[in-house]
Amino acid sequence: MACTTILVGKDASYDGSTIIARNEDSANGEFCPKQFVVVKPDEQPRTYKAVISHVEIKLPDNPLQYTSVPNADLKEGLWGEAGVNEANVAMSATETLTTNERVLGADPFVELVAAKGKEGEAGYEPEVPGGIGEEDFLTIVLPYVRTAREGVERLGALLEQYGTYEMNGVAFSDVNEIWWMETVGGHHWIAKRVPDEAYVTMPNQLGIDEFDLDDALGERQNHMCSADLGEFIERNHLDLAVEPASPFNPRDAFGSHSDSDHVYNTPRAWWMQRFLNPYDEVWDGPDADHGPESNDIPWARQPERKVTIEDIKYVLSGHYQGTPYDPYGTLGDEHSRRKYRPIGINRQSQLAVLQIRPYRPQACRAIQWMAYGSNPFNTLVPFFANVDATPAYLADTTTRVTTENFYWANRIIAALCDGAFADTANAVERYQEKTGAMGHRLVAATDEQAARLVFTGPQSEFDADNENGDVQPMEPNGIVAAVRNAEVRQVLAAANQTMANQLKEETDKLLDSVLYTRSMAMKNGFHMSDF
Repeated sequence: MACTTILVGKDASYDGSTIIARNEDSANGEFCPKQFVVVKPDEQPRTYKAVISHVEIKLPDNPLQYTSVPNADLKEGLWGEAGVNEANVAMSATETLTTNERVLGADPFVELVAAKGKEGEAGYEPEVPGGIGEEDFLTIVLPYVRTAREGVERLGALLEQYGTYEMNGVAFSDVNEIWWMETVGGHHWIAKRVPDEAYVTMPNQLGIDEFDLDDALGERQNHMCSADLGEFIERNHLDLAVEPASPFNPRDAFGSHSDSDHVYNTPRAWWMQRFLNPYDEVWDGPDADHGPESNDIPWARQPERKVTIEDIKYVLSGHYQGTPYDPYGTLGDEHSRRKYRPIGINRQSQLAVLQIRPYRPQACRAIQWMAYGSNPFNTLVPFFANVDATPAYLADTTTRVTTENFYWANRIIAALCDGAFADTANAVERYQEKTGAMGHRLVAATDEQAARLVFTGPQSEFDADNENGDVQPMEPNGIVAAVRNAEVRQVLAAANQTMANQLKEETDKLLDSVLYTRSMAMKNGFHMSDF
């Protein structure tokens, strides 16, 4: 799947949160309706079978509850994509990556091999299942990990055991750390901790540009990898450094170096960093430090100011605003406006922004901001993750087109607005601002209500989790126990439903507005009235 990811370390975010965010984009020519749901422990399978690869995996007992954003149509499997579990660990899976022939020659993908012939007849060859992939990752990993680091370790072990049929990037976060993991061929992988003071931009290509192999094979403080990665690199001559260097460059060793990257991938990283660091470099013109086709755009960078939720929504809705490459803009020409693949495209399925806030009690510190459909025309709103159910407006999406759910309402709005961008942009911006403000206000009010329960209620978290009124770190088991505060969950679920009700009201208003605008511009209109 084609996606775009941004990761924001806790010292780079506006409030000290760790934030991981990703657009899930469907394949060219396809749309993929999405749901936002809670998966309870008794709903989690104990034996998992993939639809695409047919691999079967026995899963551990005692899974944690978690949120998920699965497909509404299960013909290709669940595709859970993004969620937060009861240990306040978040996972985003996956960013589809690119690689090269040397890597795949050394460690081929593990692909499904169909059966040949008929069972019982001469020459019959049984089916050989493939490995694991984006369809599977969230479901087989997130319910079983209690830190971001554990997420990397579990997925790494599964990749080594079962292999994969595709290249992927996966993000894990908890309140302290963000880890970015990239698959390398069929069974190998690398992972790097995102610097606290930095953000990371990831289009659809292998991104890590510095990797300390000694750390990954030793103390594993900021780097992890499959156990034989050093031998794998040396045996297959994958390190392309002219002189021996540490750290080495995985992007050169494992990534792609194709002309299509300059159209499809690097321009997105360029535009995001151009927005978040406008003064650090020259971004435009012949003297630019980095241009949209540069191969050396950094994986991680410290922003010029703290990054907000609104910044994340803006860059993940990007269509090269302020440049000649904007398909809705007036700069450039028809050629330049179609030159590069935008971030905010028509076939966006959903955007999940996963925020773990260090200053709130465990029971209410995880927020899953959600948007559906094409990002330039939708809105991003917050929902508390640790609840027993999500609102029907987001959870009950089906393949039937209806304005009674958030996904299809946004699809319709985008289709109406795209052809009249200038005429509808003000209405969309007002909608985004109003719903965003409603979300921040609702979160603040709910935080106060939840805190009163946490600090004074019968399941008080105060003694264990606080010192002099400040929220303090807890061990994973303590986090899970605190998150299971039933009274707080009821408060959070009620807040989520209020958010959904207000969201539907404002979305219906926007649909009414843009439908009227587009209807008045129909080519069969006539200026004389019938009466």
